[in-house]
Amino acid sequence: MTLTERLGEYIRACFTGIWIESHEYQDAHVAIAQLCQQENWKLGTWNIEQGLRVSGASVENSGSDPLTAIRSVNSLATQDGTAILVLQNFHRFLSSAEIVQALSHQVIAGKQNRTILIIISPVVQLPIELEKLFVVLEHELPDRQQLGEIARGIAIEEGELPTGSDLEIVLDAAAGLTRMEAENAFSLSLVRHSRITSEAVWELKSGMLKKSGMLELHRGHDDFGSLGGLSSLKSFCKRALLHPSRGNVLRRPRGVLLLSPPGCGKSQFCKSLGQEVGRPVLMLDVGSLMGSLVGQSEERTRQALRIIDAMAPCVAMIDEVEKAFAGVNSHGDSGVTSRMFGTFLSWLNDHTSDVFVVCTANDVSKLPPEFGRSERFDGIFFLDLPSREEKDAIWSIYLNQFEIDRQQRMPDDANWTGAEIKACCRLSALLDVPLAQAAQNVVPVATTASESVDRLRTWASGRCLSAQQPGVYHTSSLKPGSRRKVGRDSSTN
Repeated sequence: MTLTERLGEYIRACFTGIWIESHEYQDAHVAIAQLCQQENWKLGTWNIEQGLRVSGASVENSGSDPLTAIRSVNSLATQDGTAILVLQNFHRFLSSAEIVQALSHQVIAGKQNRTILIIISPVVQLPIELEKLFVVLEHELPDRQQLGEIARGIAIEEGELPTGSDLEIVLDAAAGLTRMEAENAFSLSLVRHSRITSEAVWELKSGMLKKSGMLELHRGHDDFGSLGGLSSLKSFCKRALLHPSRGNVLRRPRGVLLLSPPGCGKSQFCKSLGQEVGRPVLMLDVGSLMGSLVGQSEERTRQALRIIDAMAPCVAMIDEVEKAFAGVNSHGDSGVTSRMFGTFLSWLNDHTSDVFVVCTANDVSKLPPEFGRSERFDGIFFLDLPSREEKDAIWSIYLNQFEIDRQQRMPDDANWTGAEIKACCRLSALLDVPLAQAAQNVVPVATTASESVDRLRTWASGRCLSAQQPGVYHTSSLKPGSRRKVGRDSSTN
């Protein structure tokens, strides 16, 4: 349902206080104006710069006083019709008790003479006195059909607009942008390349997401070939994301939760997964969602999730999720983290967008048990220290990457992770020393944090799927680096 359709229902039902959350005032105003023209409703607008305007013309002596603006809606009222006053960015004035009181009185009085107040603002900041008087509507980001119309309106010359699958790639790249952002991205592409291309759109989009501070767009070139081991996890995710039946909403993949000691390839897997299956990777930094104002953190969380939904199909990555929601069981932040966590959990369970969520953790036992329940993730995988075969594959990747002689003596890599193998190769190339000498500067995490690795393996045994081999992960020893036992669940035999 479009904004015009939803707004029409609320106005006909005589909702006299309506708050539209939108970054695009002009587009929202156009939708309201079209509705008023269709229904023969009277429309006025007010902002602090231009004052009151009716039918596009300024009203004399209307001034820039917000109190006068609120009362002016009564001058628009007619005996049998509906009058609407649109207030732009009016959240800036709601710190005044007098203005809050005037709004409250007008919303209640509007029921008698059918005068409607509509506030258009990029944020929802309702004082408690007005919470029960206003209904909040979201001005949704443009879908792919609307983005296509924008592109066709800009690329008017022959050859400027791609066709077929190339156009779909461009629209996928533009998903999640506002109408103005999409226009700017398409125009920039025309200036640079004389046609609309996905590369220019991705570049501008990456900068816009980074500017928001909530999400970062990863556009790397490394696929699964740059990541040794993890064969079962790779196969599971790739099959889930590329299976033809995933277009059915009921069969759509949800995501995975990855648990491991530090350095075993969780983050690198997330980044390479997008390249492998042809999806953008959005990295959500939960810490960046925290705001200083009451309710701001929760609102920024909802906004970030809406952007992720709008950018589907994509991969959403939340790194070290147990640290991101570390305060979920405490009250030191007045419950802000708990409410953010609740919003994220509800979205994990209920979202219908084609978003594959990958969460990583070094200690999932610190999270509430409801986080890992069925239907929030397709599987919880444990990434153990690499086996001998996996280490050989990892050595091969980094020896090639750092152009290191393969004929030299290899160091003792017992209990090493993939990150430690990479560090050894990098130090060897950086210091121009043999691998065995570079290895003297590497202390494995299985040694420095042996107790935590022991606890992690014990917790994961029987609870998680193995990332290395099909089946449930099992360990028969508590020593870091000892051989693990991986077996199939009895229910799968």
